Amino acid sequence: MPSLDRQDNVFVLDLGDGENRFHPDWLTAVGSALDEVEKAEGPRALVTAATGKFYSNGLDLDWLFAHADQHQDYVVTVHELLARMLSLPVITVAALQGHTFAAGAMFSLAHDFRVMRADRGYWCLPEADINIPFTPGMSALIQSRLAPRTAHEAMVTARRYGGVDAAAAGIVDQAVTEDAVRSTAREIAQAQVNKAGDTAGTIKARMYAPALATLRDVTNPLG
Repeated sequence: MPSLDRQDNVFVLDLGDGENRFHPDWLTAVGSALDEVEKAEGPRALVTAATGKFYSNGLDLDWLFAHADQHQDYVVTVHELLARMLSLPVITVAALQGHTFAAGAMFSLAHDFRVMRADRGYWCLPEADINIPFTPGMSALIQSRLAPRTAHEAMVTARRYGGVDAAAAGIVDQAVTEDAVRSTAREIAQAQVNKAGDTAGTIKARMYAPALATLRDVTNPLG
């Protein structure tokens, strides 16, 4: 399960050491961690990271298929996490040490910055290959954070980007060695701790207003 640690003014949220899929309990734990980050006072920033082969493999499809009657409520909850991260009133940095797929990739896009391991691991939106269309909210998020050409390629072809290619495409900001992923993410976050507060939150809310409105549409989240 996710765990939150604070290193000086930088919170580090470790998403876990498995596939870190969006099980309801996992979503609750991440939400509680974000509560703590938001409630803290003074300079601060947030790094999310993981341990092991995966950063996140996205939706918990096994749970979802076993609870099909809760499909819409589940999607609403996932959308709210993405919206919350996109508009969080602190600078956020995703440290991608492993595979970052589907909703996990979308979660990374909701951060302000991304650092990815250069030599192993893929960032991928596989929905075209697994026959699961993006929800309107997911499409809006992706298209608000990626250049149009990159968004088109990533969404339509399900391309798997390694770290170097992801950096070249503007999906991530830096591709670094494995042992430098977290430290680089912390350095980026530490440099921005004084941005925390209402102004940062307002800037993000206004910058991404259309995507946020679509993500927070609870009446027709599936389109």
